[in-house]
Amino acid sequence: MEQNWAGNVTYRATAIHYPRSDAELRSTVANATRIRALGTRHAFNELANTGGELVSLAGLPRLVEIDSGAGQVRVSAGLRYAEFAEELDAKGFALANLASLPHISVAGSTATATHGSGSGNGSLSTSVAGLEIVTADGETLAIDRGDEDFDGTVVNLGALGVVRSLTLDLVPAFEIRQYVHEGLPLGSDILGVLDGAYSVSLFTDWSSDVINQVWVKQRVSDPEFVPEATTRADGPRHPVPGMATRNCTQQLGIPGRSFERLPHFRPEFTPSAGEELQTEFMVARTDAVAALHAINDIRDRVHPVLQISEIRAVKADRLWLSPFHERDTVCVHFTWIADAAAVMPVVELVGERLAQFDARPHWAKVFTTTPEVLQSRYRRLQDFAHLARRLDPGGKFTNEMTDALLR
Repeated sequence: MEQNWAGNVTYRATAIHYPRSDAELRSTVANATRIRALGTRHAFNELANTGGELVSLAGLPRLVEIDSGAGQVRVSAGLRYAEFAEELDAKGFALANLASLPHISVAGSTATATHGSGSGNGSLSTSVAGLEIVTADGETLAIDRGDEDFDGTVVNLGALGVVRSLTLDLVPAFEIRQYVHEGLPLGSDILGVLDGAYSVSLFTDWSSDVINQVWVKQRVSDPEFVPEATTRADGPRHPVPGMATRNCTQQLGIPGRSFERLPHFRPEFTPSAGEELQTEFMVARTDAVAALHAINDIRDRVHPVLQISEIRAVKADRLWLSPFHERDTVCVHFTWIADAAAVMPVVELVGERLAQFDARPHWAKVFTTTPEVLQSRYRRLQDFAHLARRLDPGGKFTNEMTDALLR
């Protein structure tokens, strides 16, 4: 039986297709009754699952078309970020930001608003300037920024069709140096720390009132940022205590290309802990400090089932189903132990404690927030439901999760 990367989801599909050409992809989609796209299998919940068919984009021809004049690149949807970031750099370009894992696909990441960190950085979805989607009849629909409903198509949960290619905005290539600092008191100016460099991540195991590590990723041209009351790490660190530091991108302030420093993990090694479940909640920046203290109040429940927690900042956007829609956000991520029976009650408890802040969960990670509550937290959700019914009136791309959400 086929499973996701974490091994906590078993796919129920009657068939998994691996088309080798665009024509084969369009034929596969057109002939299916119900079908979902399958990416790099990093979803920790049922978002990619279906009782119908699955189609993987991994076997499609590689596409990396750089338009230097426009400052954009068109890529095949199944491509992983690590598979073309160096090529962009060689041409003098970069993506504005990257997620902690470079192992994930462009289509899956942008469809779920996956993100890195940085108060001035949007999610990976905000770099999307255009998409080509294979619709229910096997035809191709091109949608570009500025078109009607574009803001509804980027974070699409796979419910509009199978994305074939994406056009991404680029920035001039740049260098980053990365430092790790230790021992940040929870009572510090957390927002100020998150604002202190191009990308900042805080790691804590919620065992005390002290944040374990502060990962500072700053442009080499920016002045050095040192969080107050911390000590600079005297060697490489892994976010999860005891894990091999060779898995992580280079630290100690050694300059490197942005694609070599913005992710936490090297593409050639197993990302994160390897055996885990993941949850993430997003709250408005204005509620962040109160939300962190709400979690700290239940740390005796959180710490025993936790490997590590990461706190990041993300800039607001206009994308309908983005957790960052219309609000600057602080994200609290949890890497749990791989024991669903022990973890899920704590996930529910964290969700309950953060409900007062209208917390939005990451679409592709484990959560217990009900569809009814999610409908109240996304102002444009019904607009997306109407868009999905217009593009897919027969429900070919739906599954149990999207059916419940979009009813």
